[in-house]
Amino acid sequence: MHAHPHTIDSGQGVPLEYVLKLWLAHGITTSRVVGARGVDWIMDLKRLSDDNKVTSPRIVAYPSFGQDFGRPISTPEDAREWVQWVRSRGADGIKFFGAPPEIMTAALDEATKQGLRSTEHHAQLNVTRMNVLDTASKGLMSMEHWYGLPEALFNDRIIQDYPLDYNYQNEAHRFAEAGRLWKQAAPPFSDHWNMVMDSLLAMDFNIDPTFVAYLASRDLMRQSRNKWHAVHTMPALWDYYRPSRAAHGSYWFYWTTENEMDWKENFRLWMTFVNEYKNRGGRVTLGSDSGYLYNLYGYGYIQEMELMREAGFHPLEVIRSATILGAEGVGLGSEIGSIQVGKKADFVIVSENPLENLKVLYGTGALRLNDETGDVEKVGGVTWTIKDGVIFDAKQLLRDVRDMVEASKAQLGMAAGPMPMFIETVHEPVDETTRR
Repeated sequence: MHAHPHTIDSGQGVPLEYVLKLWLAHGITTSRVVGARGVDWIMDLKRLSDDNKVTSPRIVAYPSFGQDFGRPISTPEDAREWVQWVRSRGADGIKFFGAPPEIMTAALDEATKQGLRSTEHHAQLNVTRMNVLDTASKGLMSMEHWYGLPEALFNDRIIQDYPLDYNYQNEAHRFAEAGRLWKQAAPPFSDHWNMVMDSLLAMDFNIDPTFVAYLASRDLMRQSRNKWHAVHTMPALWDYYRPSRAAHGSYWFYWTTENEMDWKENFRLWMTFVNEYKNRGGRVTLGSDSGYLYNLYGYGYIQEMELMREAGFHPLEVIRSATILGAEGVGLGSEIGSIQVGKKADFVIVSENPLENLKVLYGTGALRLNDETGDVEKVGGVTWTIKDGVIFDAKQLLRDVRDMVEASKAQLGMAAGPMPMFIETVHEPVDETTRR
């Protein structure tokens, strides 16, 4: 429900094939792409996938608001014109980051008229004017991450308690202060907290939390050391992850224990709201926003399942969020999302029981002691991913990915095996050539 199919020229330096195969290898049959390199580009990918001319999940296209319009959107009339234009290109929905209230209101109204779905990352630059209650009341159907929700939960302020030297363009500031936001909101189960939740429930609002997108913020070392990085992370992507003031999400300029403690509390409060929203009948879907913060395509999707489990979801509730609720969230509940006569044949076949252990869905599988032989063996990994009746060998897809990674390492003169951790390699300033 939150996918970005990055390409060689995206700054991450990975081929599109790499991303698509990692998705399919982890059982992802449908990807809602929320923003991509261009409107026509994503519509072309959608058509190629529908025609099975490319190895890819089904694509649900949500271009970013204002993308490829040729001029800034500065009036409500511009907003309506862009929505009409993107609908004519075949888009399924729109991803917003926020805009002046009169422009957001016009765009959401026009999206409703055009039959387009909508979601928003409520950027801090705009959230003081329209939080999630404001946008939902104007017709927004879904939210990404959690921005805009704590602001709706404020009791004693309108703007979060920013330090006076805060700079949004400095991502160490941006993400450090984001980690202190939930504790400024109304406490769980208080009157105001319940009012916000009840209001969103009444509007049938969709929450797509993407917990995994922030996992490194609460435990940088663990997320950066996951074993799949050794075999399935491209060198260029690993380089993108490392501390940088240019790359988005690479804000580890000096990430501290105190930063991680803030984020652990942030997660606790955030998960409490999301779990209770689910308990009261709200739709919570599963998205990964992979490609940043040591969050690898495909793998991050399974990590999100484990994080939902941590939030309080039963394993069956996790699978429900990943299947039928996701399908409903993109308006395809009558076509996909459950095994039913008349629906498209989407299946994920795995040799172990994922309800017992979600880790068996990782491409690297899970370790288990064989009591008969005394050996430690790897079990699991998706065996087959079936999209609309087309069968993909998930393990072969992962072998293809590994070959891409090893070829890239060889081209760069790197040894096979795990990537070097930046803490071990960056001891003094180096130029970009040496760094790579």
